[in-house]
Amino acid sequence: MSIYQHFREEERPFIDQVLSWKENVERTYQPKLTDFLDPRQRRIVNILIPDTNDELKVLDNGGGEDTERRRMFIAPFYEPIDETDFQLTLIETVFPEKFVSISHKDVLGAFLSLGIVREKLGDIVIKDGTIQLVVAHEIALYVVMNLTQIKRATVRFSEQPMSKRIPNQEQWFQSTQTVTSLRLDNVIKEIYNISRKDARQAISKQLVKVNFKIVDDAKFIVEEGDLISFRGKGRSKLVDILGETRKGKTRMITAKLK
Repeated sequence: MSIYQHFREEERPFIDQVLSWKENVERTYQPKLTDFLDPRQRRIVNILIPDTNDELKVLDNGGGEDTERRRMFIAPFYEPIDETDFQLTLIETVFPEKFVSISHKDVLGAFLSLGIVREKLGDIVIKDGTIQLVVAHEIALYVVMNLTQIKRATVRFSEQPMSKRIPNQEQWFQSTQTVTSLRLDNVIKEIYNISRKDARQAISKQLVKVNFKIVDDAKFIVEEGDLISFRGKGRSKLVDILGETRKGKTRMITAKLK
């Protein structure tokens, strides 16, 4: 039985990468620190290297319990792991919010314009004229030196102790729902309280992303841990699949960002 059958076709390269990490740690006894992974990627790692594994252990850290993007540390079971092993750096700047509005998208765009891959950046927090980024330690100094403008604002980042990180203030509201299947159109129909026709149209117009990637197939099957972004209607996620009802429908727990 192939392990790939339990995952999506497009996830095969990442699965191969995780299996390579696992094999290398088992063979060399040297721990592996990943880049920042999204929730779906972390779920895959935890499936491939479960808690029941007697040889390896896996921990994750993104700077706080509330962080969405986190680095993972794969190590021999006897290896001690502390927070410094995750090599996280908090950098911060301020901007005149009375004169310029800066969004998450603006910050991400400015970061990527430096030629750094998204996987080196953790969570972005913007609050009361302050921008905080959790970044991989190895690129922190480069970002501080080169990320000097976001939108129309001139900025100056500096390193800060992680203890000064602004907690993520996002509020997720959970609900239990029933769907005929876990097709994407069915799931967003229930989460966003729209018709199935409107759900299909939104998907075909590429207004819907799953795990940060546009999905234009209404038959796409949503799985536990998937993050959904619906342009104009906000973000949501499939928290848990509870099983089937007596009538063959699927009960699920979803959460929607306020």
